[in-house]
Parts: sequence; structure tokens; C-alpha cells
Amino acid sequence: MGKVGKRVRRSTLAVLTGAALAGLLAVTAAAAAPGEAPQGKAAAAARTDVYMKDVAADTGIQPHSYGPLWASPDIKVCPTAVECAVSQNPIVGVTNYLFLKVRNNGPYGSGIDNGVLRVYRTTPGGGATWPTHWTQIGAVSVPVYPGVTTVTIPWTGVPGPGHFCLLARWVSPTDPMTFEGPSTSVNTQYNNNIVWRNVDSVRLVAGGPRVVRPFAIGNVTAAETKNDLVFTQPAEQARGARVFVDLGPTLFERWQATGKVGTGVRQVGKTELEIVEPTKASISGLLLKPGERIEFSLAFSADTALAKETALNVTQFGPDADGTERADLGGVQYLLADEQRG
Repeated sequence: MGKVGKRVRRSTLAVLTGAALAGLLAVTAAAAAPGEAPQGKAAAAARTDVYMKDVAADTGIQPHSYGPLWASPDIKVCPTAVECAVSQNPIVGVTNYLFLKVRNNGPYGSGIDNGVLRVYRTTPGGGATWPTHWTQIGAVSVPVYPGVTTVTIPWTGVPGPGHFCLLARWVSPTDPMTFEGPSTSVNTQYNNNIVWRNVDSVRLVAGGPRVVRPFAIGNVTAAETKNDLVFTQPAEQARGARVFVDLGPTLFERWQATGKVGTGVRQVGKTELEIVEPTKASISGLLLKPGERIEFSLAFSADTALAKETALNVTQFGPDADGTERADLGGVQYLLADEQRG
């Protein structure tokens, strides 16, 4: 996530939300992994610093200006217990495997760290409130030695439709979170032991049926907000695939009430729009109530075979919990490819 607007300093965030922070960091006994120590009771030991990469260039500095924050290379989904070369969409109803890279040492500490790596899922999209919208997939207690450690977590009983945002958190008494509030984007920005991955492979058949994916936008603030859905794609790749957005009755009515503001889109159904300029399209003025998260659908099709894989980013922009008026609240990168090439 590129930094949009001016973020408040870490110290200010900690002071303003100290009371709420304690509650957000609490872990229930049912969810706790064996041997996990409460994070609020830091051991009398040297500060450690395990981190995971938000982007390939990430060195553990928090916050940084790289983006997007929601496409971490350190989270990978594979169909077997043998690590695959490239992350894949999970297969519904069977055991998949999560491979996570954790790195020691980060810039803020050193030494062997003993903690718990936790992984969560939610509906793809933006505006996911922590911890309300996240469901734990699994957790493992593990020592992390200097260097890079690959941690494997089985993912059993993957529910349909099999498309999710994934969040990983390293929880350690000697490597505490800098700050955790309701905004997943702020938490990821300010903690090098949180990473987020929203990447989805979409395989299309020329002239075939549409491929549908769920998408959600949310409001992590305590006030009503207006949000934009922004579509971006490299100009040289923007050919062959078609993209449709079905806002559903609630979001469409709210969009209509704010003037149906958009660029590079056209209405093709009662609540459906087509993205006609995927290099820079937007649907603006989507109203969300405090704490609300609404799911709708995206659909993809191809009139002709795609010559190569293309990347389409769909991002929610809007007010964030730290006071930023227009922040990247999360999104999904769709990797569109011809079925025969996939």
C-alpha cells in the first residue's frame, strides 16, 4: 500500500488508543496455541525482532513507503505439504498448506525468538476491521533463529468459494506490536510482524462463461464514510479481458444517491457496471456506515485468448481509523490468464 495522505506518528497512535489496544491484543484460551505467553507480559529478555516482508524490498523498517501492502511475498498457499514455486488459490474442501517466511533479525532487535505465528482469512477486498472480520486458519508455536525460517501451517476444510484475503501475525512477548487498532491497513503499516496477502489467480476461456469473485469494502471508522473503488492495470496489458462489477442493491442505491460518480465505467444492468477503461477506472462515493462491511461481486470474461498473464489491481480508498482522509484500505490483485496458459 502506498501511503496516501499523512499518517500520524506512532507515538500519537499509541497514546490515543492505548485503552483499546489492550482489548485487541487479548487472545482467548480456546484460540491460544500451546505454550503461548500473553503478549502484555513481556519477558525480561533482550528485545527480539522477527519480521515478514510486505513487499520484496521490505527490510523490516516500520512504517515504510512501499506498496501495495496487501500483496506480501512471504505468504504462499500450496495444494500439498511440499512447497510450490508460486502461490495458488486454495482448493475447497481439502487440506491445503500455508508456507510463511519469517525473518530474524529485523532492525529493532536480535537473538532467537520464541513466539506464535497465526494466520487468518477474510473476504477479499478492503476495509476489514481487526479482529472482527478475520477468522483464524491456524497457529503454530515455533522458535525463529537468525536467518529465514519457513513455517508450514495446514489449512483444513477450506470453505467455498475458496477466495480469501490472508493475514499473518507473529506474536511474541519479546517482539511486541508497535500498535494494533481496528484498521488492518494501519496495523500492517506500523508492525513489521504483520503481513497481508490478497492475490487471486483467474483463468479465463476465450468466449467462455464469466468467472465470478467475491469482493468486500468496509468502514473501520466510527463515522459514515464515502469510499472509492479504483481499478488499475498497466496500459500494455489492458487488452482481451472484460471486467464487470455487480454492486448489488444496497451499494448501487447508495452510489446512485451520491450522483453515480465514476470514471471509465458504464452501466450494463440494474446494479451492474462494466469497467471500460481498466488502466484507470473508479466508482466513487460509496457510502458505508460505521463498522459496516458489504460484499458484492466482480466477474471476468475474455472475448479472445489472452496473449499473456495480466495483473489488475482493485483497491478501496477512503478515510482510515488514524484520521487519514484518503488511504489505501486494501484491495486485491487479480492475475488474469488464458486457461490453456494457466
